[in-house]
Amino acid sequence: MLFNSLEFIFLFLPIALFIFFQLGKIGNYRLAIAFLAIASLFFYGWWNPPYLILIIFSLIFNYVIGSVLSQEFKKPISNKLILTVGVIVNLALIGYFKYASFFLSNVSNLLGTNFNFKNIILPLAISFFTFQQIAYLVDAYKGETKAYNFLDYCLFVTFFPQLIAGPIVHHKEVMPQFADKSTYRFNPENMAVGITIFSLGLFKKVIFADNVAIYATPVFDAALQGTSPTLIEAWIAALAYTLQLYFDFSGYSDMAIGIARMFGIKLPINFNSPYKAISISDFWRRWHITLSNFLRDYLYIPLGGSRQGEFRRNFNLLITMLLGGLWHGAGWTFILWGGLHGVYLIINHQWRSLRKFLGYDLKNTNFLDRGFGWLLTFFAVVVSWVLFRAESVDSAFLILQGMFGLSDWSIPESLSRKSILWIISLLIFAWFIPNTQQWMEHYHPALNCNLTQNYSTSHLKSWKRLQWEPNQIWSVMVAVIAVVAILSLSKESEFLYFQF
Repeated sequence: MLFNSLEFIFLFLPIALFIFFQLGKIGNYRLAIAFLAIASLFFYGWWNPPYLILIIFSLIFNYVIGSVLSQEFKKPISNKLILTVGVIVNLALIGYFKYASFFLSNVSNLLGTNFNFKNIILPLAISFFTFQQIAYLVDAYKGETKAYNFLDYCLFVTFFPQLIAGPIVHHKEVMPQFADKSTYRFNPENMAVGITIFSLGLFKKVIFADNVAIYATPVFDAALQGTSPTLIEAWIAALAYTLQLYFDFSGYSDMAIGIARMFGIKLPINFNSPYKAISISDFWRRWHITLSNFLRDYLYIPLGGSRQGEFRRNFNLLITMLLGGLWHGAGWTFILWGGLHGVYLIINHQWRSLRKFLGYDLKNTNFLDRGFGWLLTFFAVVVSWVLFRAESVDSAFLILQGMFGLSDWSIPESLSRKSILWIISLLIFAWFIPNTQQWMEHYHPALNCNLTQNYSTSHLKSWKRLQWEPNQIWSVMVAVIAVVAILSLSKESEFLYFQF
């Protein structure tokens, strides 16, 4: 079931909200939790019911391991060994379903055989709920978890707004909210804030992301067949996909936060205007924030972080980003994408170290410094998205050759003004318009809203006057946005991050 489907908007969501708050109204909080957990599993199973077995096994296994780790009684084996077994089983599941075909196909190519597992279907959201539970096990090992009961744990993992494509939530962020009895009482402000954010996200997905995709897909498909794009075709395709992914992911993140807020739950911010970043490090503080935090806390820092010298720091960065790329997909294009971002980060750190050595105050930058950093960062990100989007390494290099002027420079006859105007309009929107969290900042729409303060535009009087308020003008505007988006649901299109 998709957020941008009529059955979700007009059936599943309103029914789930009604039953949840009715159970909360009569004070049966445990039953409300049970209902929401079951509804979340139903939501997950809508796509492919047999994979409910996988997620239920994962829930039971990780809950048992986590419970054993959090208990202080004497055990026949060490907690470290128990944690190791837990992590291995989780990685084995994700390794089999997500990477077995990739690994075997590469081995087959090396050996000249035809052995493969092409019939393996990737279970929806396996990367997200697996990483979320690995983090839980590590925290249980460290003694940072409480003795949660199984029902609460199930809801923590399966809560449907964040189950399919994030954000990757931490138990400390949401478990206390489900323990708060006020969560189960209907709150008009939460509902108004949630509906507004959901509507904005739906509009981004349906109107922006889906409509700009038509300028990227044909060029990438042609490159897969060996056709080299011209300079202009390559750049239009790359920019179109850059914007498609931006508004698709931003739209999903908004919709997830909005749905959760309707239930009285605040999810962490996962997306904070990444195309306004002035460095590649800044980009990764803004893009898929919860994944970046996970990779930092559970991979980069355990590897040694920056504590063991410059060479080791660069090595740790590269390994972290390579694995981050592999997390996104089982393919060489994703590995190259992750590796490229690792190289970007290493260059960024080396440049900062050089400037610091030369006596520059890194905290005191001028307009030209920030402007050049923003332009260079955006260029680097667009180049990397070509690898992320391409179906093969060869087709990615054909697109990149076109972008760097190594193929035809002619202006294609099929080039339309509409495509250029649409891309320019969306670029202006992504670069200069406040994001959803900034529009809604008076009502603290999500956790960690302080992340947007460094980039807040509330000090500008024009934006401050336009910030969201629960009044008639905004009600009409949100209603129009929602109606336009819903009427544009001519066909359902999956969110891009569903495949990761």
